[in-house]
Amino acid sequence: MAKKNNQKKSLHTMDNGPRKIGLGKKILYLFIIPLLFALALLLTFAQITNINVFEKAKEFTSFGEDKPLDDNTKSIRLEERVVSLQAEIQQKEVQINQLHDEIENSEKSQESLLLEQENLLQEIEELKRQNEQSKRDYAEVVSTFEKMSAKSAAPVISNMSDAEAMRILASLKPDTVAKIYEKMSPQDAAKYTELMTKQ
Repeated sequence: MAKKNNQKKSLHTMDNGPRKIGLGKKILYLFIIPLLFALALLLTFAQITNINVFEKAKEFTSFGEDKPLDDNTKSIRLEERVVSLQAEIQQKEVQINQLHDEIENSEKSQESLLLEQENLLQEIEELKRQNEQSKRDYAEVVSTFEKMSAKSAAPVISNMSDAEAMRILASLKPDTVAKIYEKMSPQDAAKYTELMTKQ
């Protein structure tokens, strides 16, 4: 019985000893895993250096090569390319003409705006001159009423429109206005006094 136990122990120790690795595992460990690792490194390097792997593969293989074109096909493709380029040129010429028209229109509108601005400036100057002239004329009228006697000024003011009479009375000195009121009828004097207080 002791021999049987010793034999079991010796068999057991043999099992724990170095095992033989199968052929599949050897191929996997020695070739496939290193190949996959190298491939991963190459793809990472290609990504970093911006190399297109598929284009490089086409260069080394015959799959990416086109069949050589015959002269007829080449001339047809060239004609198609020429036609498309001529169409692009015509389109660009149309755009250029449109831009020229827009520039001309904007220049014309700018010129018309400048002319209109000059006309408006002239009108403003004319209105200023007229305004200054009317101020001088009005100052002369007020000065004339200041020099007139109250007896002469009262009937003239009574025959004017209310707005014009109020404008003149407001410009006269208070003493002159009082003398003119004395020479007016009581109704007119009351009317103009009331209008003066409303201003």
